[in-house]
Amino acid sequence: MAVGILALLDDISILMDDVATMSKVATKKTAGILGDDLAVNAEKASGFASSRELPVLWAIIKGSFINKTIILPFAFLLSAFAPWLIVPILMFGGVYLAYEGVEKIYAYFFPHEEKKHIKSLEKKSKDDILAEEKEKIKSAVITDFILSIEIIIIALSAVADQTIKVQIAAVTFVAFLATVGVYGLVALLVRMDDFGYKIIAVNGGESKVGEFFVLALPKVIKALTVIGTIAMLLVAGGIFIHNSHFVHDLVDGIPFIVGDLLIGFIVGSVAITIMLGIERVRK
Repeated sequence: MAVGILALLDDISILMDDVATMSKVATKKTAGILGDDLAVNAEKASGFASSRELPVLWAIIKGSFINKTIILPFAFLLSAFAPWLIVPILMFGGVYLAYEGVEKIYAYFFPHEEKKHIKSLEKKSKDDILAEEKEKIKSAVITDFILSIEIIIIALSAVADQTIKVQIAAVTFVAFLATVGVYGLVALLVRMDDFGYKIIAVNGGESKVGEFFVLALPKVIKALTVIGTIAMLLVAGGIFIHNSHFVHDLVDGIPFIVGDLLIGFIVGSVAITIMLGIERVRK
């Protein structure tokens, strides 16, 4: 019996070594998309009242965990029984991300009529603020869902030659590490000003370091809006370039970042044109 227990422990040790090794491989493989994920989600989680930042972020984090819990089993099942469905799902997600990115650009140059005379935060009722929060949280969770699919599929492809046990353990680790790591950094970013105020308070009301953090936050938020938009277009373009020989050949010879951005913008432009056409027909 002792020999059997030792053999079992040895098998578990070997499995854990394989999982650790493959988790590192999968994490490196998804490093690029995780960077885009951070930029997109930081932009999505910013712009709320200071007292509501953490509650809103927590709501998005819970949505992200639910997304991962839904996606992971389906990803493993698709990989085992219907791998041909993975690419169409990825490309559909790419269209959504491209649309989101171009829609932000379009809204910047052609703001909706109802947003031109938007009321200041102080004049909004509590119900208005909560409704706006719910809408932003919903948008953030949907975007997280698309990005989570991309992260999980890329991680899965990195360990495709391993046993199913190693695949499940490694990809699950990467998926939930993405949520904890990305949103942990997002939480630090959106609370930058509070950190600055605390430094100022500790130093008797004056601190150049504290002032730096306070003054830097609005600039960081604006930068994240731009970076998040670009990141969505890059991810979308990358999905199409890596999964379509036709699209890949179109941008062959163009630097990959420029090619990804160009394809993302084209796909998003087509998507928003269709959506605007549908909206006009409805009206």
